[in-house]
Amino acid sequence: MSFDLKTLYGLLPSLYRIRDVEMGKAMISAQAQARIAVLQQELNSLSEEDQEGQAGCDIRREIDENQRGPLKALLSVIDGQIAVLDENLEQLYDDQFIETCAEWAVPYIGDLIGTRGLLSITDAPFSQRPVVANTISYRRRKGTASVVEQLARDVTQWNANVVEYFKLLATTQYMNHLRPDNLSMADLRDWRSLTYLNTPFDKVAHTADVRRVESKRGKYNIPNLGIFLWRIGACPLSLAMPYQVDALRYTFDALGKDTPLYNLPKPVGTVTHLSDPINVPMPIPRRILKKDKDTYYGDALSLCVYVGGSPVDADDVSICDLGDETDAGGHVTGWYNMPKHRVAIDPVRGRLAFPSSQPAPANVQVSYYYGFTANMGGGQYSRADTFTTGLLPVIRVPSDKPTIQAALNELKNLSTGGVVEVEGNDYFIETPEVSVPAGATVELRAADECRPVLVMSGAMEVTGGANAAFKLNGLLISGGFLHVPLTDDHHRSNLLQSVNIRHCTLVPGPTAAIDKVGARPSVPRLVVETPDITINVNQSILGRIRAVDGATVNISNSIVDSVKDTEIAFADLSGQQPGASLNANNSTIIGKVYTMILNASDCIFVGRLTDNDTWPVPVMAERLQQGCARFSYFPPGSRIPKPYHCQPATAATAVTNQPAFTSLTYGDAGYCQLSQICPATISQGADDGAEMGAFHSLYQPQRIANLQARLDEYLRFSVEAGIFFGS
Repeated sequence: MSFDLKTLYGLLPSLYRIRDVEMGKAMISAQAQARIAVLQQELNSLSEEDQEGQAGCDIRREIDENQRGPLKALLSVIDGQIAVLDENLEQLYDDQFIETCAEWAVPYIGDLIGTRGLLSITDAPFSQRPVVANTISYRRRKGTASVVEQLARDVTQWNANVVEYFKLLATTQYMNHLRPDNLSMADLRDWRSLTYLNTPFDKVAHTADVRRVESKRGKYNIPNLGIFLWRIGACPLSLAMPYQVDALRYTFDALGKDTPLYNLPKPVGTVTHLSDPINVPMPIPRRILKKDKDTYYGDALSLCVYVGGSPVDADDVSICDLGDETDAGGHVTGWYNMPKHRVAIDPVRGRLAFPSSQPAPANVQVSYYYGFTANMGGGQYSRADTFTTGLLPVIRVPSDKPTIQAALNELKNLSTGGVVEVEGNDYFIETPEVSVPAGATVELRAADECRPVLVMSGAMEVTGGANAAFKLNGLLISGGFLHVPLTDDHHRSNLLQSVNIRHCTLVPGPTAAIDKVGARPSVPRLVVETPDITINVNQSILGRIRAVDGATVNISNSIVDSVKDTEIAFADLSGQQPGASLNANNSTIIGKVYTMILNASDCIFVGRLTDNDTWPVPVMAERLQQGCARFSYFPPGSRIPKPYHCQPATAATAVTNQPAFTSLTYGDAGYCQLSQICPATISQGADDGAEMGAFHSLYQPQRIANLQARLDEYLRFSVEAGIFFGS
């Protein structure tokens, strides 16, 4: 029997329920009555389907909470405790099975079957559950390459590939075990093997290398096994708007950047089959896409082009190099290999061209995958757990209102705030203004698993009354910037209490012209003029920040990029005085920083002075007696609070202990990812042994340590394994 509030309340005698309802009505305040009236209007405005759905249930629940009598309010507390007990009893049964147990129970079940080398991390984005679940099957196939590959996937939860290097040695073959494909000379006519040369899928025979594979110096030897892990994943975008260069030319990326297209990794078919290129997230080569078009191109595959809502047929698509065509002065005049009769796709540059023999297409959309390391910034990944719960009403754009500004204006007239939810992956060409009523919260967010692009021509002004809050979630913002002014349009003080930016990208650097909004130079993307306000930035990518002294800026698991390490990433409005108090955690900040009070933990600050720089040092805190700097990298000479386990530790190690990145260019797949040659003092220098910087919470060193701890149990005798990164 379910002892919910309705059941418990129904068990009471009718006399008590009638008196409780009468007392509840008598105790309702004028404010509660006004709120009930608003909620009732919202309920009546919903369709019959929505009234019976979650939205209607939420409204009716809030109406009931506002007019409960004292007896029903007491039973609601008892109901909550009964629900906790019911859930606990159900979970105790579930905890007996590895498939359904709570995360804390995974190591205990692992102990029952003798699983070794488990390193549990509370807030890690990966679990050891698959390792425990598959331990018995591992042992049945112990010593094979396939079990090592599955072990690597389960332990690290990255895509993996295992290479047995003895098969790739250029040696005299044993006549009873012939390998016809293993030729001592590379076949220059075998285009497929040459395409994957010097990759984990290289099939060309090599001479022996006697250096140890475990040290990552040697590979090709009889006892060597190579384990390749892909740190960069394939991130989807479905039915997104491509960037239009002209009537016939487009880029897959909505901001006009050249972006390599990645394949959608297919699951490995059987446990005895080692991964192929189609099973891991890799950029798609032109030749491979041309020869295996049916594998990669099409609806629900790695990429597809839509015109007028219908996919372009694969037979009408050609694959070619759409590089820049330049004149004698080096100026770009167009693309070469422009098609005449078929749609052309360049997967390496992420470019798309339509044939000149046909009319210019209308309503072009693309679905594709791009590479990135983590769920950070605007992207088409699930963010539902970060949405503000219980905040009503929810106005959807463009379903309920045609523009974001129209939806915000609707909330402006309500004293309770609400949500503006933007649907789809389209462009929204507007520069909205946000005004939050006193004591209310307004959330502007992308719908779950959507990534709309907000193209602004200027500043998004955000103002509010006392104790008001504004939240921004899931948008990619180009062109303009977020501005928190000192006063609103009516010269009233901006009393906004907080601004929360989560899973957003405020594009760093200059932006290209989109629709009616022209190209914009690199400007600060977040400008805060109001003191006594808290700015929270989480899992986002931002350009430069300007914030006045008196404000507080909290940055976690994010990237702040001034494009050049000699530019100013964080300071006051003038860029020359100390800005707001900065609390940075697990973040990478590229550029010079001048703050009033600095608290930094597990961060990387990348800054450098020019020859004629007016700044004395790249990173400065005005008040050195306050704040904290721990387990972070700061440029040599930085003026910060007394550092604790920061790098470089001494002047002698300043040259060797520097962060090395795969790329510092926004839009690249390896953007702000630590390079494979990054020193261990940085890549394992955080307070918990993880890497410093924006990708600290991926716990990459711990994943590798987990795998190394398990390998000895499943490798054949005398076999040595080396762990490499495929990306």
